[in-house]
Amino acid sequence: MNAILFLLRPLPTADTPQGLCLDKGYDFDEVREIVQKFGFTAHIRARGEEAKAIKQEAGFKARRGWSALIAGRTAFGEYLSALHLACGIITWRATGLLK
Repeated sequence: MNAILFLLRPLPTADTPQGLCLDKGYDFDEVREIVQKFGFTAHIRARGEEAKAIKQEAGFKARRGWSALIAGRTAFGEYLSALHLACGIITWRATGLLK
């Protein structure tokens, strides 16, 4: 038997405000006013704050090398050639042409 359970969202109060998380694209005074008008508490990351948080995150420097490779700032052509060669060898072995 399938049952559907509907839960009503509690109304925001002074003790339990309703939050609204938005990214830095909504960091404008007009947006903050509209959010407040509807009774929400705005949680909007300021411009630049998100970039600082990402840089402080563990493993950022390790990912930076990978993104440089993908962006083509290093020898992306060499990487792509090696990838094509590996795919070709896998395909030849799967079809029985390379033993």
